[in-house]
Amino acid sequence: MNAVLLPLLGGVLIGLSAALLLLFNGRIAGISGITGGLLSAAPADLGWRASFLGGLAVGGVLLATFRPESLGPPVLTSVGATLIAGLLVGFGTQLGGGCTSGHGVCGLARGSKRSLVATLTFMATGAIAVFISRHVLGGVS
Repeated sequence: MNAVLLPLLGGVLIGLSAALLLLFNGRIAGISGITGGLLSAAPADLGWRASFLGGLAVGGVLLATFRPESLGPPVLTSVGATLIAGLLVGFGTQLGGGCTSGHGVCGLARGSKRSLVATLTFMATGAIAVFISRHVLGGVS
């Protein structure tokens, strides 16, 4: 498959998995909500949540094994910077009432105005953060 069809296939699979989760479980495929809910889930919810997150991990391992070139160069940063970034993402997820997958994939597909605002905010904030880290602070370009 060429460089156009693989991303297209990936997008179709993401959309299909989100639609199937909503259809069969009545749940939004927001990773932060699925992960957070795993910590306090009712016993009946543990299986699908763990399976969903396990599928993400297995997919990453398969991609790294069979198509490592698709992952790009490694990101070289300190453990401290990674932890701070993770905490900021978690805080933003709580503040925004969801993550990029919940708002950007599922919310936009449902025509949610709240998700449109959240997704535009995520994208603008990401662009600003990259600009500041690369061009103002002199990070890797």
